[in-house]
Amino acid sequence: MRILWSEWIKTKRTPIRWLVFLMPVIFSGFIIWYYSNLTIKADVQISIFQTFFEIWSVLIIPLGAGLISGLMIHQEELAGSFNGLLGAKLQRRDLYLGKLAIIILCVSVSTLIAVVTLGVGLVFILNISITWWIFIVSAIMLIIGMLPLLAFHLWISFAWGMGASIGIGGGGMLIAALMVTSLGDKVWKFVPWAWPVRLSILPGAYLLYKLGMKYPPELVSSGYIINQILEGLIPTLTLFIVMLICGIIWFKKWEGRKVYE
Repeated sequence: MRILWSEWIKTKRTPIRWLVFLMPVIFSGFIIWYYSNLTIKADVQISIFQTFFEIWSVLIIPLGAGLISGLMIHQEELAGSFNGLLGAKLQRRDLYLGKLAIIILCVSVSTLIAVVTLGVGLVFILNISITWWIFIVSAIMLIIGMLPLLAFHLWISFAWGMGASIGIGGGGMLIAALMVTSLGDKVWKFVPWAWPVRLSILPGAYLLYKLGMKYPPELVSSGYIINQILEGLIPTLTLFIVMLICGIIWFKKWEGRKVYE
């Protein structure tokens, strides 16, 4: 906890806090404003669900992972070319895990703020009732799906800097956008940038189930959705563990890099 608090204090004079707390509110506010100008139909909840999670996971998550990771490590660059970080008395493993934990916490909190803001706005401003548990489960799936990306961007930020991290995040947006289409139906389980968007939209199939239906939708009753979630979670968690272990081993031997003024 002390390491996490120390890392959070370091974000005080950076844009990170604005990105974490303000950006998701603006994003969800834009979604609410957009749908306030449309005619509310019976299937509006499904439309809002798809729009929100696809845009958030395709555009915000890849770029946000690169930006927040890059900013966190760039700050250490400016503080004596990593001398403060590498000269700390804590074990290298704990330093690395502390950085990764605060990045995961920031992106996770930002995602949850966006979902809650969206839900509250829909209920109290547009008078649209939503199935809260599906939105929350989808947010959790999205957070799990982005774990390997965050571990990867932390490694990239240490090794090559903020520019490389943001650049890869930009490329990740294009890959994620392709994975939403039919092109990704067969290969998404092998593409890390596809995991946040694909895992997050799968629980949306339960929105097809309506009161009065004699049987659940075929996607649900057949077990297809559960199988797809499991097939996505296995490579996601496996790669995250591999990235975590390799990152710690690499960081223990890392001696910093030259910072050009």
